Amino acid sequence: MLGLPDAVTREAYSHEVSSCGFWTGDRESDAAFCSYAYPEPAGFAAADVRPGDAFYSARLGWFLLPYDTVRQSDNPDAVLLEFLQSTYDAAAPLGLWDREALERRSAERSWKL
Repeated sequence: MLGLPDAVTREAYSHEVSSCGFWTGDRESDAAFCSYAYPEPAGFAAADVRPGDAFYSARLGWFLLPYDTVRQSDNPDAVLLEFLQSTYDAAAPLGLWDREALERRSAERSWKL
């Protein structure tokens, strides 16, 4: 990864990872929010993620949610959170992740919508 020391990258990808971000787009795709799992569990690409406009890009190896879908919604925060939560909810069981060890109860979260 660009800008990260090798030791950081090795540690970050030594265990299950659910990552998200923003994709500015390129000649083949428009701007979108993105989410991926590493290592990608078998069946992840075929997972049913929400909202309906979200899709898996085989070229990128990520789920994408078009920026315009979020921007034009009545509740952009909720739409984006639904996307991110659904991709994590797809990756965790397929990857056999220890969710109890990885997750905090919602009451412990410092962020809320």
